Amino acid sequence: MILKRQQEGVALIEAMIATIVLAIGLLGTIGLQARAYSAINDAGQRAEATIASQKLIGLMSTDVTNLASYATASCTGAPALLTAWCADTIKAIPGATVGVVVAPLVTGSSTAVTVTIGWQLKAGTAGTANRSVMTAYLAGSS
Repeated sequence: MILKRQQEGVALIEAMIATIVLAIGLLGTIGLQARAYSAINDAGQRAEATIASQKLIGLMSTDVTNLASYATASCTGAPALLTAWCADTIKAIPGATVGVVVAPLVTGSSTAVTVTIGWQLKAGTAGTANRSVMTAYLAGSS
């Protein structure tokens, strides 16, 4: 009879411990899901930045005589040649910052074009800025 009294409530303690372990596991799963969502969002922004950069470089490669006209530090006040591209880029990547550098190479037979697109992962959070930098060398532009 004394032995039975010492073991009363053991099942309740086991159930409480199991509930706590389950709760910790569920919180961990929710945390992983949140990080996965953030990574997917970042990957989507990177893909959009790459597509926008390739689109601009493709556009510039068909207009090598006016390459210097594409240089800009931002979409605000960008040259007329970039107006449509800037609008598309900002639509695809909200709050994007854009920079285009056009630098003729020393040899004079080609030009280096560097397109930089930056974005914030989460609005209003410092330290989460990302950027995509793509450099292309366009031949036949003297």
